[in-house]
Amino acid sequence: MTFIRKLCLIIISNQFKIKLDSDDPYKDVSDEDLVLKIVEKKDSMMFGVLYDRYAKMVYNKCYGFAKSQKEAEDLTQDVFLMLFVKLGSFKGRSKFSTWLYSFTYNFCVNYVNRDKGRKISDKANNIEDTEYKLSVEVTDESLLDLQVEKLKRALEMIPPEDKSLLLLKYQDGVSIKELETILEIGSSAVKMRLKRAKARVIETYNSLP
Repeated sequence: MTFIRKLCLIIISNQFKIKLDSDDPYKDVSDEDLVLKIVEKKDSMMFGVLYDRYAKMVYNKCYGFAKSQKEAEDLTQDVFLMLFVKLGSFKGRSKFSTWLYSFTYNFCVNYVNRDKGRKISDKANNIEDTEYKLSVEVTDESLLDLQVEKLKRALEMIPPEDKSLLLLKYQDGVSIKELETILEIGSSAVKMRLKRAKARVIETYNSLP
């Protein structure tokens, strides 16, 4: 553990446990204004407010990349530790929630990619037929017709980047425009990634008993 990580952990670990009551003095303060105040004053108490607002969302995103609840909890803590350090890089060009989606997504992708043993070997890499399967259009309606429990199993078997993208779009209702910001790619690239992710989960779903 680096010095800066230790320092951040000491500063904000207690704030992670804060449960705000009805007298929360910041309840009418927007995310963007709260971030400005935190950056300006280096106020760990206000950072605890931001944590309470978004801990569940960040945990849910981390869970999509993790292999267990404990790993997701650890990853969530790491995201907020890094967020405390990098909060000043938020420039307000998008909603804070969209920026935090992007921050969490990129952090988790880097986390998975650093762990070579975690990388999922894509069977399709050496089979031309897979490129064809991934090019087949999957409609949103066809996803809605899938059995929920079987779909959950299929989501656990596809690459975490694909799973997270599908959950962002269909569970959280994130728009294509917001996905452009989160993924830092253009609209056509977002649509192509969604198309391939849907094809992968359908292919996996159909392979399950």
